[in-house]
Amino acid sequence: MLDSAMAALASLADPSLLIMLLIGTVAGLIMGLIPGLGGTGAVAILLPITFGMEPPQALALLIGALAVVHTSDTVSAVLLGAPGSASASVTMLDGYSMAKKGQAARALTLAFLSSMAGGIIGAVGLTLAIPLARPLVLSFASPELFMLTVLGVALAAVLSRGNIIKGISAGLLGLVLGMVGTSPTTAEERFTFGSLFLGDGLSLVAVALGIFGLAEIASRASQRRGQTENITVGGGWGKGIREWLSHWTQVIRGALIGIWAGVLPGVGATAGTWLAYGQAVATAKDKRQFGKGDPRGIVGPESANNSVEAGDLIPTLLFGIPGGVPSAMLLGMLLTYGIQPGPSIITEHLDLMYLIVWSFAIASILGALFCFLSVKQLAKLTKVPFAVLAAGLVAVMLLGSFQEGGQLGDLWVMIILGVFGWLLKSTGFPRAPFLIGFVLAIPLERYYFLTDSLYNGLDWMARPGVLVFLAILILPILWAFIKFIRARRNTNLDDGHRDERPEDDESPLKDSTWSLAAAGIFAAAFAAAQISSASFSPEARLVPQLVSIGGLVFSGILLFIEIRTRLRGRTPKAGQTIAEEAEGILATQPAKAGWTLDAKFAFKTFLWMTGFLALTAAFGYLIAVTIFIPAFLLIVARARLKTAVVYTAVLYVVLLALPSLLPIDLPQGWLNTLV
Repeated sequence: MLDSAMAALASLADPSLLIMLLIGTVAGLIMGLIPGLGGTGAVAILLPITFGMEPPQALALLIGALAVVHTSDTVSAVLLGAPGSASASVTMLDGYSMAKKGQAARALTLAFLSSMAGGIIGAVGLTLAIPLARPLVLSFASPELFMLTVLGVALAAVLSRGNIIKGISAGLLGLVLGMVGTSPTTAEERFTFGSLFLGDGLSLVAVALGIFGLAEIASRASQRRGQTENITVGGGWGKGIREWLSHWTQVIRGALIGIWAGVLPGVGATAGTWLAYGQAVATAKDKRQFGKGDPRGIVGPESANNSVEAGDLIPTLLFGIPGGVPSAMLLGMLLTYGIQPGPSIITEHLDLMYLIVWSFAIASILGALFCFLSVKQLAKLTKVPFAVLAAGLVAVMLLGSFQEGGQLGDLWVMIILGVFGWLLKSTGFPRAPFLIGFVLAIPLERYYFLTDSLYNGLDWMARPGVLVFLAILILPILWAFIKFIRARRNTNLDDGHRDERPEDDESPLKDSTWSLAAAGIFAAAFAAAQISSASFSPEARLVPQLVSIGGLVFSGILLFIEIRTRLRGRTPKAGQTIAEEAEGILATQPAKAGWTLDAKFAFKTFLWMTGFLALTAAFGYLIAVTIFIPAFLLIVARARLKTAVVYTAVLYVVLLALPSLLPIDLPQGWLNTLV
């Protein structure tokens, strides 16, 4: 193992690997500054560039981005009080308080050094996990691998933020969508409806960018103003370094909490940073300064948010269970290269494992260094209105989605799933289980049939490893259901309307008509899958039907809850007429009566995306860009004419030169084929 580690380190002397690592690091820093993108956006946008690369170069690029996204998202949290990601909101509590006192440099020093240390400690944790888990992983056979895939989807659904029933429904629908295409057991086509385009299945990049990327753009494109606060960085870098050294124990504790949060599927950086902040407060003797500029409130969470990503790689690489969305996409990339996480990656690709470790550690150091050198320039990007950034992001994401299959059909799928992703986000459905289910669909089915062919009946369920995984699977689900039932009982004792938690700002349409429509879409999708799969051969329809039956059960529960909530909400109180009751509902819930302003703007944004794609199909990508970008900037973002002209010209030149620098193809339209 030491030989593999040293060989991986020596391979980083290859200029191509170093260049890819640097590009990934810079891209990750920029993506970290843009609200809503983070690690998901960074990996999704860079993933298409890796097609055609060798696995080491591709991994260096993606790991470089993944290692630093939580380093730069602190800049806007400290300087502007507007975190680049949800996990940076914890740092904002004390970091922004310091900045308002003229101590921004001190806060940023604590944050950058803690992020760097968290990344390094996370890389060390990943290194130690390899020899410790190696005997366990090598003892796994197909039954254990099958249970691990089931566990990955289930835990992501149960442990992710939001309603457990919504999480499981999303994970099951992701499994169904992942089964579109050729069956891994019988080689017959499923859910393709005679389409050659769907024969190869849906593109991972199109699904990820649609569900997360375009959905995020539609949610935030109405932000036509940038941050206007004017807080200078100032001095105090040296004081921050000395203070950081005095809190080294908090750095280690925060990093260890982050690793643990990363290992648990669906927990993620946001929960990890809050856990680290909670332990910092709990272990402090003097708690009065937390939230007012206490350095411990920065050090612990910042070391946790970077180590989370390294911890996330442990179950992804060693067990094939992605703990979050970025690692799910990374897993999908490995599968396209024929690299199967689990026993085979340890026995056949150990050098790649250590390349990931070294890349993560080096990128963490480079990310902190770049942030120290360019913090003032990075802060300027956060003052750009998101609507202005959205124009370029749409163009880049559609171009990225085209690279995997080279078909415009992937772009249409991406926009359709973008609308669906916006609906999921707005109505409180967790999207991570959906993508994890999509990635694990084929491995789950393959391992099941391999298990079924090697064992008689259910004998495989008596294996010790399978029993352990069953216990791990069942206990969190039972606990979540108990909490759900308790919360419902407490709610019923109150007024029958409110959930046990305050409504999430990221889910403004939760418990609205939109939420009822989403539940109906889930039920209809599972019913359609059940009916369509009836025509498949017995082997090809077994898993799709099991999944769709489970989906019908959970989506049926969702529909029942949604309908019951509305019936209760419309029951007039004693002495109240129906008209008076309806007037009360409209007075207290005006935003949920129909089309909200945000919903209207989101759908207008999707119409703009559709128009861009129609222009691409007709005239080609470059002509579509020259029409779409200035029109979007002038009409939607309300940017100045000079900004629109310069923006379009720069983007056009970059896109024109891109195919000669990277293995990228520009979509050609109907007009190009005629010419």
